[in-house]
Amino acid sequence: MATPTYLQCAICGEQQPYVPFEPAICKQCQSQWLEANYDYEAFKREILRGIPNRPMNMWRYQDVLPLDNPAALDLYPAGGTPLWLSHRFAPDLGHGTVYIKDERYGPTSSFKDRQAAVAVAAMNENGIREAVIASTGNAAVAYAAACARAGIKLWVFMTSLVPQEKLREAALFGAEVIRVSGNYDQTKQIAAQFAQRKNLLLDRGASSIPARESMKTIAYEIVENLGWRAPDWYIQAVSGGLGPLGVYQGFKEMYAMGLINKVPKLAVIQSDGCAPMVKAFKAGKDVAEPVIPDTRIIILSTGDPGKAYTYLWNLAQKYGGVMESVSDLEAYNAMKALAKGEGMAVEPATAVAFAGFEKLSKNGVINKEDLVVINCTGHTFPVEKHVLGDQWAVDVHLSKDQSPAPREGLQAALEHLDETTTSVLLIDDNEDDALLIRRLLEGRKNYRMYHAKDGWEGLSIARQKLPDLIVSDLTMPGIDGFGLVEELKLDPRTKHIPVVVVSAKDITADERKRLNGHIEAVYQKGSLPTRKFVDQVIHVIEDKMDDRNKS
Repeated sequence: MATPTYLQCAICGEQQPYVPFEPAICKQCQSQWLEANYDYEAFKREILRGIPNRPMNMWRYQDVLPLDNPAALDLYPAGGTPLWLSHRFAPDLGHGTVYIKDERYGPTSSFKDRQAAVAVAAMNENGIREAVIASTGNAAVAYAAACARAGIKLWVFMTSLVPQEKLREAALFGAEVIRVSGNYDQTKQIAAQFAQRKNLLLDRGASSIPARESMKTIAYEIVENLGWRAPDWYIQAVSGGLGPLGVYQGFKEMYAMGLINKVPKLAVIQSDGCAPMVKAFKAGKDVAEPVIPDTRIIILSTGDPGKAYTYLWNLAQKYGGVMESVSDLEAYNAMKALAKGEGMAVEPATAVAFAGFEKLSKNGVINKEDLVVINCTGHTFPVEKHVLGDQWAVDVHLSKDQSPAPREGLQAALEHLDETTTSVLLIDDNEDDALLIRRLLEGRKNYRMYHAKDGWEGLSIARQKLPDLIVSDLTMPGIDGFGLVEELKLDPRTKHIPVVVVSAKDITADERKRLNGHIEAVYQKGSLPTRKFVDQVIHVIEDKMDDRNKS
């Protein structure tokens, strides 16, 4: 068992119980930085024994991750990434002991795979089947992949400034993608309000215990791979700051257990066009003022880091460190140097870290003899448009530039979002009948429509998309409507989805009895009472939304 024994406030020291997915806020001083504590003595004994019979991935350190019984879960295999010694990039700068922690070897080639693995495992353990996340790219893709394996419906909110490849990759894994025409901070705001309106779990990033704890496995792997030795410096490019915050929890734990003799210095690197942390750090301030992002490296475009900066500031003050920024051009040059010198193709966000290392080296901040580890994560994964079809994202318009949206603009966008994210699955092998039903519904509401041409395809889409309503024919090839309804009600994922049957034939008393209790209504094709049908469908959907909001 690895559930935290308690949470302790990093500000006032107050202890309180750990409650999964409850916002980690100190009940004494209202601080948002609570640290999970485990049975470290037992874990240290396992380490000294060589951690026997453990997988070579992040679950090797499951004793200090917030899951009640990891052995009982089908765990997503993240982590266990290689630590490479730089052969040309760093030596060309005069450094002989610079290591690259290559997180590109994760399931979606990002260190965010660790975050998704623990967060989704915790969702599974607590029976959560639907969740919301806001992301600048990599976290969305990682969560989409992990949720796909777990059978959890995921709503992904990303700014439309994110490269389309990232958006499409999340959609490829089956996530519902909401593309927001605003900056990342606006995207987080509308995602939070959407989750609240739908009564869904919102992933809270740095304030989420499962998400934050996952990152410390990077530190454990680095230290173990170095022969239980801590590096002198750990370098990472940041947007919101979750990565290094979590990583340093691992370093601190190992130091407290006596496994390492120091905690590394921290180098946080940002893009010049979005560097609120760097500006505050260089001004000697422990609170960062928000900025409007102006960088082409959208993955690092968090303009308001909030409390995360203050916690990183405290780490740098206690253990030593620096915050620095580089230009987009310097990052692109580092990309080329890595490709040519190390044979590594990385995304611009990762290149920012390497450009930062180069700058700190030239300025003498990092000494030539220092042992350095740089976090390397992410790549762009192009997805052909024809794989996804046309309806892979929902657009929400907040503002044309990066300025804050007015309150009435957010409210209007949320109301539009309620309608455009309400999904209806039509299952009918008759194209004309399906088109008629679709037009009837779209004449009243801007619902998101999916169409399946037979029962088996409909069942597959229902399990993947978890629509708000299913409208199905009864007579179809493969599995008919009766079998479809029975399969839907037997599956825990789909049993609560309301079903409306539209039949081309008269339904016998026995057939009605077979459907009784499993569907909302039956309508006859040919004599379809248009207004009654549409009103009933809208009524069923609204009833479902009301029930969800009350639960």
